[in-house]
Amino acid sequence: MKSNTKQSYTTSLFLVGCLFFIFGFVTWLNGTLIPFLKAACELNNFQSYFVTFAFFISYFVMALPSSAILRATGFKKGMSLGLFVMAIGTVIFIPAAMQRSFTFFLIGLFTQGLGLSILQTATNPYVTILGSEESAARRISIMGIANKVAGILSPLILATILLGDIDTVKTKLASAADVAAKSQLLDDLARRIINPYIVLTIALVVLALLVLISPLPDIDDEEENPDIKADSRTTSIFQHPYLFFGVFAIFLYVGVEVIAGDSIISYGTYLGIPINEAKFFTSFTLGCMIAGYFLGILLTPNFISQETALKVCAVLGILFTIGVLTSDGRFSVYCLAALGLAHSIMWPAIWPMSLKGLGRFTKTGAALLIMGIAGGAVLPLLYGHLADLQNNQAAYWILIPCYLYILYFAIWGHKVGYKK
Repeated sequence: MKSNTKQSYTTSLFLVGCLFFIFGFVTWLNGTLIPFLKAACELNNFQSYFVTFAFFISYFVMALPSSAILRATGFKKGMSLGLFVMAIGTVIFIPAAMQRSFTFFLIGLFTQGLGLSILQTATNPYVTILGSEESAARRISIMGIANKVAGILSPLILATILLGDIDTVKTKLASAADVAAKSQLLDDLARRIINPYIVLTIALVVLALLVLISPLPDIDDEEENPDIKADSRTTSIFQHPYLFFGVFAIFLYVGVEVIAGDSIISYGTYLGIPINEAKFFTSFTLGCMIAGYFLGILLTPNFISQETALKVCAVLGILFTIGVLTSDGRFSVYCLAALGLAHSIMWPAIWPMSLKGLGRFTKTGAALLIMGIAGGAVLPLLYGHLADLQNNQAAYWILIPCYLYILYFAIWGHKVGYKK
């Protein structure tokens, strides 16, 4: 930035932190929506994970258009636009609940994802290039704390409203005298979601307006930040193969993070834990992630490098998954929640390791990384299918090859084709 005073730097981080908070709040509602819509719309495991598919596949659809939008609008207006699109998605939940239409819910989730794709395509590189490359993981970790604190709060708030007495509702459904009585119970259950999403819509619109009138500066990532200047001989993004290795690492990372965070409530109920207890399990996962983010802020880059942190996290992911697969009861749930610790530094490390040296290709590179978020659409759906074929616990084996690839990226993949 041309005027990068300490005050403007701190203000910018605070405002962007608010954005990370809001899209964390929206994203981590899915863990509550899966068991809620599974009950309200009478779905099996595979069908219920279309919640994550509809939400995250939008990143794949919108990522490259997002890059073009940001070139036209700049970062600041792009962030505001993303929030407005998210608000349209939350509004769609109202007719979806009135009609108890799973299709409408999926359209609403897809639209929210479109808005988040624009928002994240703007905010993630913004944080990366706001300061030096070496401290990028630390800044993204700070943003991650804001994101995951929101993720802890959102299921606590929404689960209390949506899942509070769902076991009682299921008992009533089982003993319903006729189809009309059962349909009325399900309609009443679905309509619980209307008021929370009205409030969420208002919050998104207000935040979009605040961003638009805020002093948040636009950054020219091609001309004003020397830390990410591309080599003068670089003429194509395909001359940076490490970026594409990073895209696949993001694809797998988001997939395993979504599986761990969004399946844990259903997994708890599968193990026989009452829903009134299991509804808080997503917050346990995110609490572990926050602990990991604090460790990341303390340790990187002063004590360990981004690369080393990513290696450690990949190994922890393998070990905790083995714990999930080989243990029983609550200890198995605790191992699943502990995956939050393993996931904490993955995004903050993979992102700058993939964007380094891209210069004028930074926005396109960021868009490709955002496309990788589609892993949150594909892998949970595969997990749901495996859970129906085998069981909810055995299906977690799908996580291990994902962590092995992330370990490969941490050791070798991020170096392929990189020129200092």
